[in-house]
Amino acid sequence: MNKNKILIELLVPSLEKTYDLYVPVNKKVGTVKRLIEDALADLSNKNYVPRKDTNFYSYETGNIYDVNQTIIDTDLENGSKIILI
Repeated sequence: MNKNKILIELLVPSLEKTYDLYVPVNKKVGTVKRLIEDALADLSNKNYVPRKDTNFYSYETGNIYDVNQTIIDTDLENGSKIILI
């Protein structure tokens, strides 16, 4: 099993969509957020507009993920659900 990535479920309320994504554990949350937002903009034909004031939130706790923290240093693991708002 590949241990340098985890599978997360991303909920994007502004698009009313959910995505299953593999994310690298050695990248910062902010880097992953930026890459995902850029991909969402492309996939949604620009219906999603990346913004600096969005954050990843834990679906279970509502806590915000620190953009300066590395994914591996968060509580994210395979199967985690996060919300992008």
